[in-house]
Amino acid sequence: MTANALTPGIVSGRLLPQDLSDNFSDLHPQLNAYEALVAADRCYFCHDAPCITACPTDINIPLFIRQISTGTPDAAAKTILTQNILGGMCARVCPTEALCEQACVREAAEGKPVRIGELQRYATDHLMAKGVHPFSRAASTGRHVAVVGAGPAGLACAHRLAMKGHDVVIYDARPKSGGLNEYGIAAYKATDGFAQAEVAWLLKIGGIRIESGKALGSEITLASLQAEFDAVFLGIGLAGVNALDVPGEDLAGVVDAVGFIAELRQASDLTAVPIGRDVVVIGGGMTAIDAAVQAKLLGALNVTLVYRRGRDRMNASVFEQDLAASKGVRIVTNARPVRVNGVGLVREIEFEYTDTAMAPTGETLRLVADQVFKAIGQSLVGTDLPRLDGRKIAVSGAGRTSVSGVWAGGDCSTGGDDLTVTAVAEGRDAAEDIHSTLMAEG
Repeated sequence: MTANALTPGIVSGRLLPQDLSDNFSDLHPQLNAYEALVAADRCYFCHDAPCITACPTDINIPLFIRQISTGTPDAAAKTILTQNILGGMCARVCPTEALCEQACVREAAEGKPVRIGELQRYATDHLMAKGVHPFSRAASTGRHVAVVGAGPAGLACAHRLAMKGHDVVIYDARPKSGGLNEYGIAAYKATDGFAQAEVAWLLKIGGIRIESGKALGSEITLASLQAEFDAVFLGIGLAGVNALDVPGEDLAGVVDAVGFIAELRQASDLTAVPIGRDVVVIGGGMTAIDAAVQAKLLGALNVTLVYRRGRDRMNASVFEQDLAASKGVRIVTNARPVRVNGVGLVREIEFEYTDTAMAPTGETLRLVADQVFKAIGQSLVGTDLPRLDGRKIAVSGAGRTSVSGVWAGGDCSTGGDDLTVTAVAEGRDAAEDIHSTLMAEG
């Protein structure tokens, strides 16, 4: 019998192929030339633009919007890519509503900011569609740098180093490059294989070789890289997943949200991806939202996202929260998991309500569930790493670690927010510092 929304358990094919295709279409379709001009015309081109300050990569936003308005989108793209070489992906996944667009003076005056993210995508997509790479390598320095991790931080670091004339080898544990851009972003945010297309375009700079299937601590070690290369950059991300630490967590059907998102992103046939009828997602960040929305888009009947604090303290932006609600996701706040019930398989999960100080109230909530996604944060995995600060690699300045000649950036380091755009900035800045250090050594 064909599965549908009412079919119990974790099954595939709850929706027809066309419905799935529609559900997972581009969240924000690309602006056409006329729409881009209209959107660009709303910019005041502020002299002391607050949107620039709000951008972790310091893109000159008024400049690139003016370049669009004058009919030179490729020049606009170069303005963007000079600061953020992954500007195409960031245009798709950045929480612009909490960064540049929130700071826009139009937002303050009218509650309707300039569509900065969509304009950035318009410009970068326009250039990439031509197969053009706007940068070229400097003369070879004869120096060799190892980059561990082919995610946003590692790719940004490698590109900037290659531009400076260094030879770079990127090592990555997974078969595909891109890191979270390839494996951890909701499928409707990065359609048509964009993550891989962007990596291929980035590599046009030359001087970068990628070796896949090589993880730090197994196929390669930090000591061996230090012996072989002039400098090392660690952009290894956070491979571990935090546990709920409640009874019943080991029941079948209780899985990591990041694994679910990765499986979905790599699926060639969405009808083959299994999903529960009654799905509960635990967490309040972007991973939780992405998992919950995609569960609903796959055909789950009931999807509930539960967070231990209030909505105002969720890491996911208001836009993302509203997106989830618009897709039929129920959001429950101020509730923490205390027990997963079932025999072999999850059948129910029990929560206890908390007050604003996260103290238990004694009141409980029971939710029927045949699938539970854990999205309560990730952790650093690895041994023989530079000094840690808490659960991340301690860095100072532009990513310098406690080990001479070793830099780190992105989610694995203590640098900043766990955002793609922040990782790009940290990788870029570390590359500049690596270059300065190597050149000073003579």
